[in-house]
Amino acid sequence: MAGSAAAGSRGAPSVYAVYTSMEYGPVPEGTGAAQAWLESHSRSFGHFVDNKWLKSAGRETYATKNPTTGEHLATTLQGNGEDVKAAVGAATKAFQTWGQQPGHVRARHLYNVARNIQKHQRLLSLLESLDSGKLIREARDADLPLVVRHFYHYAGWAQLMEVELKGWKPLGVVAVLVPQNFPLLTLAWKVCPALAMGNTVVVKPASSTRLTALLLAEICAQAGLPPGVLNVVTGDQGLGETLAAHPGLDQVSFAGSTEAGRSLRRATAGTGKKLSLQLGGKSPFIVFDSADLDSAVDGLVDAIWLNRGQAHNAGSQLLLQESIAKDFIQRLKRQMSQLRVGDSLDKAIDLGALADEKQRDAIERLVADARAEGAEVFQAWAALPSSGPFYPPTLISGVYTTSRCIREEVFGPVLVSLTFRTAKEAVVLGNSTPYGLAASVWTETLPLALEVARSLQVGTVWINGHNMLDAAAAFGGCKESGFGRDGGKESLYEYVRPDWESRPRPGTVDINYKTFATSQGTEAPLNPEEKRVPHSVTSDPEGNIPSVDRTYKLYYGGAQKRPDSMSSRAVLDHTGKIMAYVADGSLKDIRNAVEAAHKAAPGWAKQTAHTRAQILYYLAENLELRRAEMASQLEALTGVGKEEALREVDLSIQRLFHWAAYSDKYGGAVQETILYGASLLFREPVGVVGIACPNEQPLLSFISLLAPAVIRGNCVVMVPSEQYPLPALDFYQVLDTSDVPGGVVNIISGNRDHLSRGLAEHQDVQAMWYFGSKEVSGSGRLQQETDGALEKCRIW
Repeated sequence: MAGSAAAGSRGAPSVYAVYTSMEYGPVPEGTGAAQAWLESHSRSFGHFVDNKWLKSAGRETYATKNPTTGEHLATTLQGNGEDVKAAVGAATKAFQTWGQQPGHVRARHLYNVARNIQKHQRLLSLLESLDSGKLIREARDADLPLVVRHFYHYAGWAQLMEVELKGWKPLGVVAVLVPQNFPLLTLAWKVCPALAMGNTVVVKPASSTRLTALLLAEICAQAGLPPGVLNVVTGDQGLGETLAAHPGLDQVSFAGSTEAGRSLRRATAGTGKKLSLQLGGKSPFIVFDSADLDSAVDGLVDAIWLNRGQAHNAGSQLLLQESIAKDFIQRLKRQMSQLRVGDSLDKAIDLGALADEKQRDAIERLVADARAEGAEVFQAWAALPSSGPFYPPTLISGVYTTSRCIREEVFGPVLVSLTFRTAKEAVVLGNSTPYGLAASVWTETLPLALEVARSLQVGTVWINGHNMLDAAAAFGGCKESGFGRDGGKESLYEYVRPDWESRPRPGTVDINYKTFATSQGTEAPLNPEEKRVPHSVTSDPEGNIPSVDRTYKLYYGGAQKRPDSMSSRAVLDHTGKIMAYVADGSLKDIRNAVEAAHKAAPGWAKQTAHTRAQILYYLAENLELRRAEMASQLEALTGVGKEEALREVDLSIQRLFHWAAYSDKYGGAVQETILYGASLLFREPVGVVGIACPNEQPLLSFISLLAPAVIRGNCVVMVPSEQYPLPALDFYQVLDTSDVPGGVVNIISGNRDHLSRGLAEHQDVQAMWYFGSKEVSGSGRLQQETDGALEKCRIW
């Protein structure tokens, strides 16, 4: 006791005082290892290319600073096009051998890298914290173990590629563009599957967080990874655009903001490069009255204030059932008041500094807007440091669903709260944002949790947890959160293509896209000498009774419709004679068809896989009844022989059987992760899919594109063969007699490129599958049309 009194008299708190106040003391982490590594390179870094440091002359430099203290850490190069050329050249050369290596050899390399990372795990954690401002305990206890886990996991996939991905091959050179919020973890997410599948990689880290990428590249070289397999170039955002535009790349994998992703999609359109985008999010955190409230509050604190709220999957939108809202908010405020904000290297700190002052100012403006709208803003200012880009934990409640803070991603330690009464209302609120990255559902009632989880339009849903990630579990978004997957077997398909496929390398097409396919075209003039449509049939052998003319209409919403344009287009047979007139569809017809498809989509997606399979079997059955009729039409229309026409009908029936058989055999899987509990993968429908069919084999191509889309629960808007649309238009009779719900299949005939442009520009079409002219497919015009609609997840 005397010692305690003496200590207290010298100004230090006594043991009794410490136990009474329960205040935390500083627990700083030593930075000696990181400082020593920086000094070993004289705090000056170039690019890391071909397993060597590349310091090109005449380059500008960038000063990397600790965002918490402003301390200068090192200088790095601001690369340019010549540096990109050198890195891509090294990767291209390395691919010639790396891509041909047996999977076992690549597995050994990735395993060795994982072991080497473990040897330097503390150094990487320290540097990650210094470079990005991330809490040392988050980097040490969460990020680095996951990085190691990814290298081990994908070493396994490299070993198994010849078995599990037989018939697939690597793409070539992959560009990986990494954000500033999770510099090392995101790099591992994307680099590991790319290397495992035999690709070589050029990494461009974020402008403000470059050091851990350079250290990892050095560690990989020390582990024996061959030269040129992993390269790192540093620079500003412009360098990332230069890298993405390089013609030597085969794939671009990007994580970052939605706006940057939109620009990247525009830049890569028509280049033949694959693209994977992991973008912004506004993840709902849904709490029902049946939840364990204390657990939910603890989970929420981790969900939103992880990494200072600078995570796209942060649970930034709190949805509370009305009956528990007041109690939950009180508990949350008590927790918020105990959070500590300060130096990221202090192991007792809960929130570190933001990326920079610019980010803090943006957050302050958004919170000010919410306050001006009448929202209640609660902020825990007590322990906020007096200087530095810090921002207090913030809760905004009492807002409108149209407020900026609800619609936009804050990307900071700001939580926005809304209330709901029923589960249905919670789902509507959760799906009301343009994003679709992740969500969590908190309830002790399992049926409720599963029903809500399946109804949310997001890529990942956690139940009674949040931010639970693992290398074996796929992660990625939909809508404006991007497309493509990281983690699990699903991520491998981002970095491979079928053995039979070559990368398309379209040439430049000289055409004015502002006017291309903006009109339907000209209507065919009347032919005075033509007495009747030759396809008509009369019962009078003498020809005294006129035949009844047949009008081909559009088909959407389960009914035939006249075109909005009130015009028709002639269909010629193989000899050039008019065989029929069909409706000339317009953009208004496309809009009507998409509306019909959206009305049908929820019900069709909820049908059991067995029900959808039975309907496809019915289609095959009814098409079989019209085998001779369909073959006769194909023979007259395309000029093929009778046997070839019959074979096309038979193949169409076989194709329906094939996809009906797949209906209940591809629904999902249980993923074996290191997480507690079950990790379930559901393969869900995309939504409304636009499909433009080729002219070749008009019936078979129509069926081959229709069947796989609808069997997985999608609704389709089909543009049949422009030259030979009759088999598709006659197919509506098969649809009507086969229990296909109205709106599931919609058929709009007309100018293929004009209608395809309308589908690509439509905000409520989730994917587009196009077969047609080189002016469109070769230039990537449809991808350019979707520039403002990132929710259109794929253009094939």
